[in-house]
Amino acid sequence: MSDLQISLLIIGAVVVGGVYLFNWFQERRFRRKLGQAFEARHEDVLLDAPRAEGARVEPQVSWEAVERVEAKPAKVPIEPRQGASSVSAALPPFDPQTEYVATMEGAAPLPEAAIDEVRNRVAACGKPCRVAVLHAPGGEWAEPLRSGSEHYVKAAFALQLVNRSGAITAAQLAMFCDALRNVAARHGASADCPDTQGALARARELDEFCSDVDVAIGINIVAAEGQSFAGQRIRAAAEAAGFKLEPDGLFHFRNERRQALFTLDNHEPAPFLPERINRLTTSGVTLLLDVPRVEDGPHALDRMLDVGRGLARALGGRLVDDNRVALNDAGIARIREQLARICARMEAFGVTAGGPRALRLFS
Repeated sequence: MSDLQISLLIIGAVVVGGVYLFNWFQERRFRRKLGQAFEARHEDVLLDAPRAEGARVEPQVSWEAVERVEAKPAKVPIEPRQGASSVSAALPPFDPQTEYVATMEGAAPLPEAAIDEVRNRVAACGKPCRVAVLHAPGGEWAEPLRSGSEHYVKAAFALQLVNRSGAITAAQLAMFCDALRNVAARHGASADCPDTQGALARARELDEFCSDVDVAIGINIVAAEGQSFAGQRIRAAAEAAGFKLEPDGLFHFRNERRQALFTLDNHEPAPFLPERINRLTTSGVTLLLDVPRVEDGPHALDRMLDVGRGLARALGGRLVDDNRVALNDAGIARIREQLARICARMEAFGVTAGGPRALRLFS
């Protein structure tokens, strides 16, 4: 064998190995991404089975867990957020019930570089942060223009107290305040960081409430024993039903406002990657409704069940719960009743399912 042939063989082996490693990395990344929506620390009361970190959620209906949630004493509701039209221009347009709001102000206008520096340092806190600025005294709060040359008379920073990774910690909040004070000092400005202990107490109570109502409802469509669904057929049936395959490896069913009502996932671990789905086979698929993030949960559930029945017919499968028990009218009625109660509880607490607060808290 000549040196040229040996070299070509080596190059070919390297290319094949590189492609394999890239595909493995992509699949692993998507699996991690799918697991982030429902971390183990938040009890999904309709998906109550324990699972390993990063493992895929397996939907099942658990009414004992739902009843435990309803039996807990009601928390003190957070105050309704004022509408934009009633918020004073003197106040930043944030939600102090779910965000910790601090401000920075100087005798001289603040350069945009100072705002960007705070943003960059606060990113290490691990919680989302929103920013609003005033261009002139008595003006209206607005988002920074980020042109690179703007100056502002005042800036406000709102650090989210809770999301699905949990409540903000004392260390995270201290990091946020230190970043704001340090940047302000370097630019001859002052930072106002209000009561941190009160914010931490509010975060713990809010996180406990969110954990209680962090509900997902899943139903499965399974193939007959010993059979499977072809990925190409799944894609055709899903798209015909109104789903769209998105980069996260899930089919999303969205309403006319582009809000996701529910998703369609592979019942097995492999995500529905666009470049692989036509070669994929699976024993079943799962429809999943993320209750806190959906407006009008009972209506979304009805829509999901209707779509699920149509998919089951198109694929030649059965609509079942996670124990492979067929869903009957009595079971569905009970799901609908309990779901309405959970949504009502969220409304009473001041966190409307699918509303701006819920979308931030359950992110």
